[in-house]
Amino acid sequence: MTTVKDITRLIEEFAPLCLQESYDNAGLVCGNPEAQISSVLLTIDITEEVIDEAIAGGHNLIISHHPLIFQGIKNLLPDNYVKRCLVKAIQHNLNIYSAHTNLDMAPHGVSARMADKLELIHQKILHPAGKLYTFSFYTPLADAERVRTAILAEGGGHIGQYSHCSFNTEGKGTFQAHPGARPYVGEIGKIHEEQEVKTELTIPQHLLNQSIRTLLAAHPYEEPVWNITELDKANPITGLGIIGELPQPADSLTFLRQVKEIFHCSGLRHSPICKPVIEKVAVCGGSGAFLTRDAIAQKADIYISADYKYHDFFEAENQIIIADIGHYESEQYTKEIFYELVTKKLSNFAIQFSKVTTNPVHYLL
Repeated sequence: MTTVKDITRLIEEFAPLCLQESYDNAGLVCGNPEAQISSVLLTIDITEEVIDEAIAGGHNLIISHHPLIFQGIKNLLPDNYVKRCLVKAIQHNLNIYSAHTNLDMAPHGVSARMADKLELIHQKILHPAGKLYTFSFYTPLADAERVRTAILAEGGGHIGQYSHCSFNTEGKGTFQAHPGARPYVGEIGKIHEEQEVKTELTIPQHLLNQSIRTLLAAHPYEEPVWNITELDKANPITGLGIIGELPQPADSLTFLRQVKEIFHCSGLRHSPICKPVIEKVAVCGGSGAFLTRDAIAQKADIYISADYKYHDFFEAENQIIIADIGHYESEQYTKEIFYELVTKKLSNFAIQFSKVTTNPVHYLL
């Protein structure tokens, strides 16, 4: 049988929890990692209607984009929907898991799915983020290639469009093994000199712990030595938003209508149409007004996101078209990502898209 942790492991391999923002609460918020799963319900938000749907449908795991809990909870009195959802979930042994800003930050995450729906080509991260580190370690000359290869195989040494990047320096290492040690080379009580290789790799934050585990498993020394240094440069393959190009230039008004249709928008707010033709498009799922300047700096003709306030639209300054399609609308296809991640490797349970429309915003037309 498949357990909760089997499913969440697949999601976190794609969108590691270390990528989430400090204010976020992604991960398993209710349930048991060891619980066996027979049926999964996918949703954007957790609401009481979604909880009831899961219970009625026999689902014992709910996967959502937005976490149910953002702030601290001091009691479980039924005085708001969050607490009522939690109480009912606990009563019915429901497991609840969320992947939020970590899925926003992940390569091929929320914004990339928006870009795919618009059929953008030459996609890249609009606002690179996520920490990078230099990971250096010392290995006996005879074992250096084997150990280095093991860590590179985990994804270390990946810089932009290049993989297996490393720098290796030969030198002389010294040590003295004390009683109780089990030295790979040298003798107890004697200072030993060994030809070693110092290997330096660039490692993204989400691969750092795995790289250390791989080093410990592959290294011949009883006490291998490594150093970790945080870099100023952001990881170019993780971050927020996507910028790309349309396969063919499009009339601006025609393109806006297509956007409205693709994202099933009841309404679409936009700044003045200052560009007659759209070629370069920037997108960001959710509240993306803070990336307007990034979109302008990268010469986008239009920036598609959500949750723009009145004064935010002035930042367009006739340099770009801002299109606010709505928060829910921009993230609705996140459920497809969950579905593909889970069903690609696991298939011994049922999985269903929630039929509840959790969008709290309605339009009077």
